[in-house]
Amino acid sequence: MKAVHFGAGNIGLGFIGLLLSRSGYHVQFVDVDEERVSLLNSRGQYTVTLANEQADATVVRNVSAINGKETDRVAQAIAEADIVTTAVGVNVLPHIAASIAKGIELRLKAASRPLTVIACENAIGGSTQLKQHVYGHLSPEIKERAAELVAFPDAAVDRIVPIQQHEDKLHVTVEPFFEWVVDRSALPQDYPVIEGVHYADKLGPYIERKLFTVNTGHCCAAYHGYRKRYSTIQEAMKDEQIVAEIRGALNETGAVLVKQYGFDEAEHRKYIDKIMDRFRNPYLTDEVVRVGRSPIRKLSPNDRLVRPAMTAYSYGIDVPHLANAIAAALLFDYEGDPEAAQLQLTLKEQGIHKTLFTYTEIPESHPLHGQIVAAYESLSHQD
Repeated sequence: MKAVHFGAGNIGLGFIGLLLSRSGYHVQFVDVDEERVSLLNSRGQYTVTLANEQADATVVRNVSAINGKETDRVAQAIAEADIVTTAVGVNVLPHIAASIAKGIELRLKAASRPLTVIACENAIGGSTQLKQHVYGHLSPEIKERAAELVAFPDAAVDRIVPIQQHEDKLHVTVEPFFEWVVDRSALPQDYPVIEGVHYADKLGPYIERKLFTVNTGHCCAAYHGYRKRYSTIQEAMKDEQIVAEIRGALNETGAVLVKQYGFDEAEHRKYIDKIMDRFRNPYLTDEVVRVGRSPIRKLSPNDRLVRPAMTAYSYGIDVPHLANAIAAALLFDYEGDPEAAQLQLTLKEQGIHKTLFTYTEIPESHPLHGQIVAAYESLSHQD
């Protein structure tokens, strides 16, 4: 069996590629990093180490790679694959869509085997977004055939992969916990089963539970930790005030998830506890600036802070901790991050009210707008 995976980064190597290999697939990575591509082809294997006391290691074998710029080779690989996956970041999906479309076109001309394409991204409806980008490169005739034979099931993925400290570019350290949930209702008959994947008929609740607990909590730790000059999430998690802010925010998102999807309240509290413990993992070194990067994306209307906050208001749930987290995100001024620099420039030129509306789309007339501005001004005076 053959799998084509876009992205030979830490998630690709340490999570998606690892599970595909365990399931018996030859994994062909597609990446534009020439050194990684060369190393994967020369070695045909790499090592994944768990961030635990034993530092358990797994050698992932039966792998190879293609340079993403070699679009003909990428298309041919897709034409021959049983499954295609991605872990490139949702903003990169438009840039790989043409190669995937070309591969689908080649495949449909030569055979009628079904193909499953799964975008494993930190986004709601990542595969659906990828499908739209891919279909933009297909003719009406190919689209019609692709609708019958190519499935784009959405997925939720969860595994913390910190910045790596290894000299070897193919050696990846990951946390022991992982979760990969795929929408079973969008899969073809006799779909390729991947070891360790949970297949669910209703994916939406799983995606939002993960996004609004793991991702919301992680960025809360990062933005509050950055304000207090902590270097790592693990350092920030030793600060009781920061822990209280994170738990408060997750209680707010939890109230939304329980109300919206009917999650059991006691079970969800246990889920929050598990997430908090994952952030504390002493065997991880997760840099605050890595977790906090791309604040504009994280402040967008449908992402991990604003969406649960606005939904909470629609249910009559107050969100002081989410408001504080959004304010802290606005204060993230790390010079090494282009989005942080753009955000600070907008604040300087347009002020807090216009900036808040520009990036979150929360109008000045909404009560949450004023609450965030008040939190922003309060935090600004504390710095």
